[in-house]
Amino acid sequence: MLKKRLILVLTFNDGILFRTKQFVPDYRYTKNFIDLWFADEIVLLDISKKNKLSKKFIEIVNFFSLNCFLPISVGGGIRSFKDAETLFKQGADKVILNSSTHKNPDLIVKISKVFGSQSIIYSIDCKKKKNKYEVIINNIFNTKLDPIKWAKIAVENGCGELLINSIDNDGSLLGYDFDLINLIVEKVKVPCLALGGAGNWDHILQLFKKTNISAACTQNVYHFTNESLRSAKEYLKKNKVLVRE
Repeated sequence: MLKKRLILVLTFNDGILFRTKQFVPDYRYTKNFIDLWFADEIVLLDISKKNKLSKKFIEIVNFFSLNCFLPISVGGGIRSFKDAETLFKQGADKVILNSSTHKNPDLIVKISKVFGSQSIIYSIDCKKKKNKYEVIINNIFNTKLDPIKWAKIAVENGCGELLINSIDNDGSLLGYDFDLINLIVEKVKVPCLALGGAGNWDHILQLFKKTNISAACTQNVYHFTNESLRSAKEYLKKNKVLVRE
């Protein structure tokens, strides 16, 4: 049985580390977060409204790749093959694609042919509307795109993993949306990551117990401390969840 992963997500706005709940800025220096050995992977997201993938953010990616010995995934504003290539050259292990593929569906194909499907995570942002889930693109809430169909297209085009993000639960600290996660996980044959809602260790435990998710992605809950990450893994191990040491 594959071990479950805990993935730490750091979001940056114009080069400043932000918390996700209402995008409140966190000005603590980025270098404080490189010694997170109990995380299994780190995700760096550029959530800048303008100037995505700026020189400042690229420098952040490079800094983490040089100082943090964990797999690093990078997303936010990747619109072309050249953007992805730049991030890989700066040390990213994976790129996270989302809205750009709505207008350029061949982007996944192009990147996977050169760097391999294992290098691509496809992010699906979803919101519940009238008891049905809908994919959200660039904060547009009337796309009428079906999450299952969208996930299957991404996998067929060559993505190696899916990141399932609940817009409703994001930043709430009230737990993951199990219905949404199971809806997608049960229909695809690639590892899936869950994001949006973790507020305590039991939320993560229930995620692994009630879904076939491969990894729990969290943002605010860890408060970016190694002790917190260690505590989360100890809690999961005590409850018979197989996690990485």
